[in-house]
Amino acid sequence: MTSQRFVLGLVLTLAAAMAVAVYAYAGGPGSTPLLAGLFNILVSERGTSVTRGVVYGPGNRQKLDIYHPARPPETGRPRPPDDSPIAIFLYGGSWQKGERSYYEFVGRALSKKGVTAVIPDYRLYPEVKFPAFMDDAADAYAFVARTMALRVNGKPRPIVLIGHSAGAHMAALLALDKSYLEARGADIPPPSALIGLAGPYAFDPTTWPSTKAVFAGVTDPDVARPVVFAKNGGPPVLLMHGLDDDTTKISNMRDLAKALKASGTNVQTLELAKIGHLSILTSIAKPLRGWAPVLQAMREFMIRHANLPPPAASKPSKPVPPPVLPPQ
Repeated sequence: MTSQRFVLGLVLTLAAAMAVAVYAYAGGPGSTPLLAGLFNILVSERGTSVTRGVVYGPGNRQKLDIYHPARPPETGRPRPPDDSPIAIFLYGGSWQKGERSYYEFVGRALSKKGVTAVIPDYRLYPEVKFPAFMDDAADAYAFVARTMALRVNGKPRPIVLIGHSAGAHMAALLALDKSYLEARGADIPPPSALIGLAGPYAFDPTTWPSTKAVFAGVTDPDVARPVVFAKNGGPPVLLMHGLDDDTTKISNMRDLAKALKASGTNVQTLELAKIGHLSILTSIAKPLRGWAPVLQAMREFMIRHANLPPPAASKPSKPVPPPVLPPQ
């Protein structure tokens, strides 16, 4: 039985690795619905529940999915209220492509670790330009804060902002430029923590060939650069970046970390060898976690800064008796 499980695990890992390779060749997650669906089938964990298509605004893309942590089996008694921390994950795609359903593997991985994961869609270019997608992210955050983030006793549940690539840029800007959440009302709490994966925090998006149309009309590039707002301080921050990332320069992470530390912000950075722009995200999936400790780092960070309970201590295994040798 053990050998069969090993072979099955090896097959799944190889299949997932092939899906990642195809993803990378085709442009990453969000390149096609077929590839995204295949990847999620191969690597996503089960056992958690999902509420899909929750409306947070009037637009077609202003919807979100909620991945709920697994509950213990029913005992006939009412379930306790959910007081798990909430993670809002903003996906990347150069602000020009992406669907929340492509990132089911992220939602399920987080929810299996005891986190309520929220993945919103937001409007994309060419339908909108900056800062419209930032307004969508702020509206999704405010919706979550007002409808999900209070326990029965009235105490707030921590909200963690997580993003990858362009989504990491958005998450950082939302956490550091306080004007976005302040505009949603005084009752909207700031995030308890920020986690960024491979984000372009310091570049000028108004001049970069692939993004200048998205940010056309911005007269001051600094309003779109999270590093500029780092001087104001922010929540505790975890930044991760792959050393083999050829899409977003690692200097973005280093510059943001330096600016945040200068402001007195609690910052942790993790530079990952042999990890690229895509694999830093796909290593969250269960069969691929040996590539990089991304999910482990997220979990430990949320235990320290977002009231995520630590994993239960495993029961000590019974000592194995020494073998009985035949008499000589």
